[in-house]
Amino acid sequence: MKILYYIYQICIALPLLLVLTILTALVTTVGCMLGSAHFWGYHPGKIWSRLICFFLLIRVRVKGRENLKGKTSYVFVANHQGSFDIFLIYGYLGRNFKWMMKKGIRKIPFVGRACEEAGHIFVDRSGPKKVLETIKKAKESLTEGTSVVVFPEGARSFTGHMGYFKKGAFQLADDLQLAVVPLTIEGSFEILPRTGKWIHRHNMTLTIHQPILPKGKGLKNIQETLDESYKIVESALPEKLKGMVYNPDQN
Repeated sequence: MKILYYIYQICIALPLLLVLTILTALVTTVGCMLGSAHFWGYHPGKIWSRLICFFLLIRVRVKGRENLKGKTSYVFVANHQGSFDIFLIYGYLGRNFKWMMKKGIRKIPFVGRACEEAGHIFVDRSGPKKVLETIKKAKESLTEGTSVVVFPEGARSFTGHMGYFKKGAFQLADDLQLAVVPLTIEGSFEILPRTGKWIHRHNMTLTIHQPILPKGKGLKNIQETLDESYKIVESALPEKLKGMVYNPDQN
């Protein structure tokens, strides 16, 4: 069965998904230029992500959607198991949001331009001034119930285990006094490990945890929210993936 799935990937799924990716990027770019980035910056990507999971025969389960309130802006923080985290969150979170992503994504043909037009936030850590500009852009995006999604590890896992969380997302939530919503991703690592070359068929689960409301403001609130979020995200992982593993490219 694995061989048949690999043949299906090469001959049917991957060529189809490449075309879908280019079309989605073009629709997003043109839609945002001519219309509303609030709509065009989210819905084409949502459909694209669901189609990718559909054509690759990947089943998705979502738990905890009832924990979210309508038209409320949140700072979502998730573990980063692999590339399929993008499709899981974009397709199945069910909230209009902007990504906080590495600035290198801007260089990807079609996709980089689409992300820029959609108002996604490119993180530039080259200096304090650039970091402040990133936070300012994130604040401007949090309107009309729009949220922000962040991978606070900053890099995909090499093992499926979590690395440490950086403070940027929690600083943003503290500044704006927004609730932080931990998300646990399970199954993405098994589909395409960071060092893998083939996609493996595996179920994915997205667990949306209870929002963590701000309990104050300042460094203490930031650290407490970070620590609590880490524990909650880790709690929904299988036992074999619990425990922090140092990831050298988080630095």
